[in-house]
Amino acid sequence: MVIIEVSLLSGFVMTSRSRMLLENRTIVKKIEVKANVVYIYLEKLNDESQTFILQLEQVIQVKNLKPASIKIYDYYQPGGFQISSYSGVGG
Repeated sequence: MVIIEVSLLSGFVMTSRSRMLLENRTIVKKIEVKANVVYIYLEKLNDESQTFILQLEQVIQVKNLKPASIKIYDYYQPGGFQISSYSGVGG
């Protein structure tokens, strides 16, 4: 099992529509939202390219917004993971 761990930007939440679209993908086993982090559990990954889009909604105006992280790791071996970051939301 693979986990995509998305830290949300300060002042943002994931939309319910975004959650519904993710849950309808066959590769997605489960989604959890805890505090400001979204956990997307995937059954497995293969060598096919996958794209995941999270729609975020700003609920609080935050100045000097800092980048948030995205981690991808194996549930059974969390020590080996890939980290990326994002700093803005497209319109």
